[in-house]
Amino acid sequence: MLTFSGFPNNIRYELSRLGCEHMPAITGDEYLRRINALNSNVWYEGQRVTGKISEHPAFAGMIKSQAALYDLQHQVKNMTVRSEKTGEAVGVSYLIPRSMEDLQKRKGMIQEWASFNGGLMGRSPDYMNTVLASFAASLEVLKGEKKTFPKKLRSFYEYAREGDLSFTHTFISPQSNRSKLSVLDEEVTNARIVNKSDEGLVIKGAKLLATQGGITDEIIVYSTPGTAEEDQSYLFSIPSDTKGLKFVCRRSFAHSDTPLSSRFDEMDTIVLFDEVIVPWDRVFIYENIRAVASLYQDGKFIPFTLHQIVSRQVIKAEFALGVAQSIIEMINVGEYEHVQGKMAEMIRGVESMKALLFKAEGTGTLDENGVYIPDPLPLYVAVNEFQRFYPRCMEILQQLGASGMVTLPSERDFSSEIGSDLNFYLKGYEKGGKEKVELFRLAWDLSMSEFGSRQTLYERFFFGDPVRLAQAVYKTYSTESAIQRVNRFLE
Repeated sequence: MLTFSGFPNNIRYELSRLGCEHMPAITGDEYLRRINALNSNVWYEGQRVTGKISEHPAFAGMIKSQAALYDLQHQVKNMTVRSEKTGEAVGVSYLIPRSMEDLQKRKGMIQEWASFNGGLMGRSPDYMNTVLASFAASLEVLKGEKKTFPKKLRSFYEYAREGDLSFTHTFISPQSNRSKLSVLDEEVTNARIVNKSDEGLVIKGAKLLATQGGITDEIIVYSTPGTAEEDQSYLFSIPSDTKGLKFVCRRSFAHSDTPLSSRFDEMDTIVLFDEVIVPWDRVFIYENIRAVASLYQDGKFIPFTLHQIVSRQVIKAEFALGVAQSIIEMINVGEYEHVQGKMAEMIRGVESMKALLFKAEGTGTLDENGVYIPDPLPLYVAVNEFQRFYPRCMEILQQLGASGMVTLPSERDFSSEIGSDLNFYLKGYEKGGKEKVELFRLAWDLSMSEFGSRQTLYERFFFGDPVRLAQAVYKTYSTESAIQRVNRFLE
């Protein structure tokens, strides 16, 4: 039987209510009940959020959209699989692939969810579920390492899978000192281990950028390769309502008249740890710099998460392509050569992403434990290319829309006495002004609004700095056969 003393009250309630030790893949209503029951310590514009967080204006649209994803698990085929442990239906995003078919099944599920939101929810539940599955599939790298608990990590993965938990995560340190000598800074702001007791680790400090912070069952906290101090080296997961844990939100981008941000603005938060106690059964690694780095670099984390990312980015790229073509048809500019050139640029990018994803799946390998691992190199290339390609797509949308991206009267204007004039003077090709403005407002929200700008910045740095990712591509790529060909010519 899997039990955890640190399991959150909202999940324990659901389990006891159902009279079982696990739950099958949840619905949207179950997700909403859980998140509202948490009453996590979330701060927005100087005040702690009270009442049902799913009804707060800054969170309501996004939480509703996330709930719809959970409902899709029960409405669309191949979104769940039978648990090897309980026989219950569990989310495919928790699946550890044993074949290329399994990997493609994961892709199908990821892209089904991404299609619902145009790929704009970069932290939909499948992302962190994939991360947790990658950890559970990589336990061999922790063999012989001190202060690591691989069996607990595997058990926690199974418990999360059976309960269909949702996760946020945080690993980025505050930007107070980014120099190479930052380890000499005596005023450490990064979350660190300040004490150890019979209860567990005591964590104090801050972490940046927990997207969806405070609106998931759990938060996974881990260190990345490059961590230099043992007291800042760890991997653990705790409920979002843990005592001493605070989530401080940025300003919301969700507005009632915005078609995308009103539904898909995933709140970003700073995470504050005020002597948070992490129970030992929730600690998977601590004070072991090498183990943290090894789990990240030598395990399945990189290929699994890259596969999830690229699967979603393909959908996002197709969505941007669709918006661009819709603008072209709305104002009838498809005959112009420069327009066709811009669209060809977007098409090349979309098809390249698809091809790299296909290659990564087809040239994957089966490891000694029977886990099918996608080829990471094509995925590295795809993510690194998307960091350049997506901002270019947004630039193309702005160039195609031009002044039409600015002249956007509101819904109230079209409902007023001047509505008929606006409908005539702002008309598109064979479309009325209102339809044209609706499309251009969507394009503006995607490429120019606060929400759109955040999306672009997000993709610029997804999975790391573009320069470092380019280095990874270079270091990973084998040039041996190419050099041999050159040598044959020289001989």
